[in-house]
Amino acid sequence: MRTHNTEIGAGQVLSTGDKTRLVVPAADSSSYHDAQITDYTLADRDFVWGPGTHLSVTAQFNTADVRGTAGFGFWNHPFSPEMCGLPRLPQAAWFFYGSPPHNIPLAKGVPGAGWKAATLNATRWQFMGLAPLALPGFLLMRVPAVYNALWPVGQDAIGVRECLLPPDIMTERHTYTIDWREDEIVFGVDGDAVLVSPFRQRGRMGFIAWVDNQYAVVTPQGNFGWGLLDVPGEQSLSLYEIGCVR
Repeated sequence: MRTHNTEIGAGQVLSTGDKTRLVVPAADSSSYHDAQITDYTLADRDFVWGPGTHLSVTAQFNTADVRGTAGFGFWNHPFSPEMCGLPRLPQAAWFFYGSPPHNIPLAKGVPGAGWKAATLNATRWQFMGLAPLALPGFLLMRVPAVYNALWPVGQDAIGVRECLLPPDIMTERHTYTIDWREDEIVFGVDGDAVLVSPFRQRGRMGFIAWVDNQYAVVTPQGNFGWGLLDVPGEQSLSLYEIGCVR
């Protein structure tokens, strides 16, 4: 797979032999720091992957206490300050980590932070149909009984399925897989399925792997936020093997 490197702030992409390290060294929260690789360019977001794709990534973090977000998988890169083009509604199928105060609890019963396998697709027509009700919906979701009864409908509308993974596996070397099928997406770790998402992902997406120092807050109750975190010591993601085929 041919990849493009992005280094923002103190972020570094270091390749030696068959290993690529995405590194954010110790830094403070006054700046955004990001190390990432993609198989598309930010200028045109020329995504090539669709249903029928198998992704395999052998990976290992140097710490389970990453300050910010990190991960790898597929998404449609809806927006970032350095890219060209208009924002898009987000679509993703990936292994994703977010550290507190990061909080995006879109899957009922799954914490908004942590190391996860996850899908999201806000391009579905079901989400478009509910979008005009967003403002009253946020207010209603603040009533626990209403949230418990109705949020599963909203969760399905945006194609969300998540599985929280044990944090201790982050610092171990494991092989992670994503099988993007016509009618489902299957996530695996070392050959064992950990999540099956039943939602069809029709739009094309690109491969990304990254480590940064940002966090975001998006909750069904209408809480929103974004910020940067101090990084007390080097945090890195080592990628030993990346294979993506259709």
